[in-house]
Amino acid sequence: MRLVQLTIPTGKREAVLETLDETGVDYVVTDETSGREYTAVVYFPLPTSAVESVLDALRDEGIEEDAYTVVVDAETVVSRKFEALRKEYERGDVEEDRISRQELSSHAEDLTPTFGVYVTLTVISAVVATAGLLLDSPAVVVGSMVIAPLIGPALGATIGTVLDDTDLLYGALKYQALGVALAIASAAVFAWLVRMGNIVPPGMAIADVDEIAERLAPDLLSLAIALGAGVAGILSIATGVSVALVGVMIAAALIPPAAAAGIAIAFGEPSAAIGSTVLVLVNVLSVNLAGLVTLWYAGYRPESFFDLEPTQKRVRRQIGTLALVVLIFSAFLGGITYNSYVAGSFEQDARDEVEALLENEYQQLQLVDLEVTLEDDYPFRSPDRVVVTIGGPPGETYPELAERLHERVNQHAGETVAVEVRYVEVIEA
Repeated sequence: MRLVQLTIPTGKREAVLETLDETGVDYVVTDETSGREYTAVVYFPLPTSAVESVLDALRDEGIEEDAYTVVVDAETVVSRKFEALRKEYERGDVEEDRISRQELSSHAEDLTPTFGVYVTLTVISAVVATAGLLLDSPAVVVGSMVIAPLIGPALGATIGTVLDDTDLLYGALKYQALGVALAIASAAVFAWLVRMGNIVPPGMAIADVDEIAERLAPDLLSLAIALGAGVAGILSIATGVSVALVGVMIAAALIPPAAAAGIAIAFGEPSAAIGSTVLVLVNVLSVNLAGLVTLWYAGYRPESFFDLEPTQKRVRRQIGTLALVVLIFSAFLGGITYNSYVAGSFEQDARDEVEALLENEYQQLQLVDLEVTLEDDYPFRSPDRVVVTIGGPPGETYPELAERLHERVNQHAGETVAVEVRYVEVIEA
């Protein structure tokens, strides 16, 4: 529920009250005695879903250009007229729960901090995320997402597009581009200082850190995070629900992979940064695409009727462009996903071959462990070495075992893979 306070310019009092009467709104009018160009102030409660249509009706009377309007939350309204008005606007669809177009635009601007605060928080969140990744600490990485101020620009671009607010649109796009570049650069600088200061072990391989490795070779599942964040973000702000937790979700799609890209650059592995950089870009575009589709589906349109058709064409064009670019990036992520599937299948095939060989020809031996080591050529990593640990009775040797395992394992490899056999003595009591 909302309480609207509207100043009535001189000469507009009768038109305003007639409009409110026609829409069935219960109101209270007080005289304005400040001696300015206003004659009265009118207060009236509205269901959330009715704010936009009532304000549009008043705008048609020329009120918006000559007066200011304040819309605030109302906890409780006891009024028969209000109950009747609420029933009129209860249609059981998504438009019933959404806030007005005017409130949406205001919320989008409020979610974006000032330039200095935005830069500072983005740098801090990237640094914290970098530290969390290097420490392999999920808790610290989650903390970095809470700090990130990315939800405002992420949602502001879609809102500005649908409402034909060019200032909001271009401002949000600039903030998004700045945020991504700043996050990667800050992470790279901080990771380089950490490396040069030997704060992490010298010679540390970033591929051995799970929190980093999973973002250097992202798969298609990452796309679901960004699309879900875009839809959830728009629904949260459009329905007046708190967007704090959704902001964390959007940051989860952007800050950690940006930090991973910066780490890869700082550690002298720019090729390893390709996957995480692509992930950042596809996530940014996916958040905008999902938000744009959701916002249009929720029924938001420009204020002016004459702007409706051009805006529709522009929205369709932007949705098509974003969908095409996301599809191209998704093909890249799909390639990484398929590559991971091939590597996983090879490991399973290699395990099956080793177990079959031992079962058929070396019954006295047992497979203790099998590990497939992948090459460091991110993001498309291929099997490089298979380490097989075999357990058997002490004092026995099997000179042909390594060669036999090499032959059988490489039957499933696209390129020759080294096979290392480790023998451990097993004494059974």
